[in-house]
Amino acid sequence: MNAAELREKTPDQLHDELLKLKKEAFNLRFRRANDDLQSTAEMRLVRRNAARVKTVLREKAAQSNIEGDS
Repeated sequence: MNAAELREKTPDQLHDELLKLKKEAFNLRFRRANDDLQSTAEMRLVRRNAARVKTVLREKAAQSNIEGDS
């Protein structure tokens, strides 16, 4: 998932994606605690994707504030 794909989505879709990523991160942490996680790289990817989603959400919020002021 890259930022260009995320920018095409609506804020509601982005919130849903963020919720999905948070659940996945929780599941990965749980699996790591139980020594069931095969690759810790998955955790890094999920965290970075969540950060990308948050960044795009902030960009969209800032853009709507700028448009609302004019």
